Amino acid sequence: MKIKIIDPLLDKRWDELVARHPKASVFHQRGWLEGLARTYGYEPSVLTTAAPGEALKDGIALCRISSWVTGTRLVSLPFSDHCEPLLGEIGELPNFINWLRAGGAPKPFDYVELRPLSVADSLSCGLVPSSSYWYHELDLTPRLEQIFQGMHNNSFKRKVRRAGRERLSYESGRSKKLLDEFYGLLRITRQRHQLPPQPRAWFGNLLESMGEKCQIRLTRKDGFAIAAMLTLQHRSCVVYKYGCSDEKFHSLGGMPFLFWKLVEESKAAGIEKIDFGRTELKNEGLITFKDRLGTNRKLLTYHRFVNNPVRGRANFFDSPRLRQFASYLPKVISSAAGRVLYRHIG
Repeated sequence: MKIKIIDPLLDKRWDELVARHPKASVFHQRGWLEGLARTYGYEPSVLTTAAPGEALKDGIALCRISSWVTGTRLVSLPFSDHCEPLLGEIGELPNFINWLRAGGAPKPFDYVELRPLSVADSLSCGLVPSSSYWYHELDLTPRLEQIFQGMHNNSFKRKVRRAGRERLSYESGRSKKLLDEFYGLLRITRQRHQLPPQPRAWFGNLLESMGEKCQIRLTRKDGFAIAAMLTLQHRSCVVYKYGCSDEKFHSLGGMPFLFWKLVEESKAAGIEKIDFGRTELKNEGLITFKDRLGTNRKLLTYHRFVNNPVRGRANFFDSPRLRQFASYLPKVISSAAGRVLYRHIG
């Protein structure tokens, strides 16, 4: 089988495949790939069996990450919770993996990492599990009343009612003001979690490259922003990607209120499910939080094969001391650290 490499940012055939393939997600979209390229300088490409000028029937999206810290690798895809290979038939994945193993890629790499929601194909071609997470998803096909009743009483239903009594205001959109308020809350939240914030340019680039498929939702109390989230959309699925809040106002129910507004608006727009993304297995608090939304969860496992011995995936965020140090950094310095570090993580 002959494998070709195409540029998904220039080849419209990729957009056509993403629009029709049943396993395509928001992370396959051109806008997401453009955001990765603009912000982090990654090189997106797609492996396919289609000849030039022929409609794509398959494609595996990859980004090349070259880092002196974490090594050189091909990832499908960076900062994406999951990314299925878009194949034409079951059992095609080994052909692509064998092509990579045989040196088909134009530049050397240390390893390849795939992030599929399903694992059968990955195991069949000898890929090795590398890390696992819980993946949460909320079914929106039941009636709105049923969805609300499925949520935890104390964690959500009572707090949504409290937000109503507090007369929290609500706004959604893509304006610069919303982005500024969202990013201010994000910096507060990341400091609380002892992590540097992602670059502001990342969110600005997503809003620009994804257009109406990227939205910020924000709630205020007496004019002050207290909680916000950024969501993405692909066909009948909305992805809750980033959330942030000011803990001084947690008692007002800002985040539960935003989640319920997300459910209401998505349901009204004909959305069939909300993707709540991945959660680290050791993060019991966040797992419980998502469970109490009434979501279903399943194990999400990433797979890789190693081409050359790697230096190890040095992760700044795995060191408790470094995380504690990061939490004490002034906001300006912490933001600058995030701009430098995140491109090495992917």
